[in-house]
Amino acid sequence: MTAPTLFKSADAKISVYLDGPLWSGERTAAVGQFSCKKKESGAEVLTTALDFVRSKNIRRVIGPMDGDTWHSYRFVTETDDSPTFMLEPSNPQTNVDVFVDAGFQSVSDYFSARVALKDTATTAPPRSEDLYIEQWDGEDPEELFQQVYGLSIAAFEKNAFYKPVSLDVFLQMYMPVLPVLKKELIFFARTSAGRLAGFLFAIPNYNEGPAPKTVILKTYASLHKGAGQMLAHAFHETARELGYETAVHALIHNDNLSAVRSAAEGAEIFRRYTLFGLKLDG
Repeated sequence: MTAPTLFKSADAKISVYLDGPLWSGERTAAVGQFSCKKKESGAEVLTTALDFVRSKNIRRVIGPMDGDTWHSYRFVTETDDSPTFMLEPSNPQTNVDVFVDAGFQSVSDYFSARVALKDTATTAPPRSEDLYIEQWDGEDPEELFQQVYGLSIAAFEKNAFYKPVSLDVFLQMYMPVLPVLKKELIFFARTSAGRLAGFLFAIPNYNEGPAPKTVILKTYASLHKGAGQMLAHAFHETARELGYETAVHALIHNDNLSAVRSAAEGAEIFRRYTLFGLKLDG
């Protein structure tokens, strides 16, 4: 990811990344790190940013996105006003209004849902002779993230707006998260030969304080049919046994299989998010 160009005034700022991910095969710029104290000042810096993008002969813009989907992206567009959970994006409605008024439209939609853990994992997935689930042993975190990186690249490369990052960049992003990880909430799916087939990361919601009752299913991915279902079951069952009361299924794409699994567990949506796009004229 190349360094962004920052535009700011006394009351607003925005960054432009000229090497944004492809949108339907077309080159894009991504706009992110947006904030404004007033709608008018936000509109001004956004207009300046779009003029800059035009000057670089780029005609598609996506945002908010700090360069790629590995970093912060999406606006909260619907909420029940419950407190923000750990690592969740947040923004005032004013930010959304600035983008919509400039002509941006939804290009990808997401949600977060919550469910009482006592109501989950009621039916075990079919047993498999090809797969087994194990928890992280807490050893060698760099090796842990190297494995996760390799599977993530393979699992996410067909997602819309996907853009690869190097292992070094990946480690720089995720190694600082180590202090909030709980080894009992990190799961791997492996084949009978020991090959990694999927992973699941969950973290306690420390936004609730040092002894949270909510746990966040942050990320999971798989390359083997059935692995995702087995991982999700292991997570819900273990989280309940550890004494957590509520699970948050975080930041799920509306069209992802995870959305179906979340609904099957009885989770109720409490927040929606949107990634926006704009096709510029000449």
